[in-house]
Amino acid sequence: QVQLVESGGGLVQAGGSLRLSCAASGRTFSSNSMGWFRQAPGKERVFVAAITWSSIYTYYIDSVKGRFTVSRDNAKNTVYLQMNSLKPEDTAVYYCAFVTRIDSRWYNVFDTWGQGTLVTVSS
Repeated sequence: QVQLVESGGGLVQAGGSLRLSCAASGRTFSSNSMGWFRQAPGKERVFVAAITWSSIYTYYIDSVKGRFTVSRDNAKNTVYLQMNSLKPEDTAVYYCAFVTRIDSRWYNVFDTWGQGTLVTVSS
């Protein structure tokens, strides 16, 4: 149904920045909200941010507000996550997905996950 490829991760020092990219294929990209999730070592995958197809609305968990910015380029079928002022607790594998919100919870619309991209923030 869909294929997602994340990229842009790496090793940075606390306070640094990274820009993650997610290229989507297999269906109409602009008709869906897109989101980012992350999974820290030994932890479950959790929602981080989302953006609607028109880019008018964005959503973030409290811990990344003011530091992360989600954006998208529908012509390129790509969604981005600009991460500034990175902290060691941001260390995780980051995944993108088509998302929907139900009862204040964000869900992956399809049972599809890419390999993710690893972000490591050193202190």
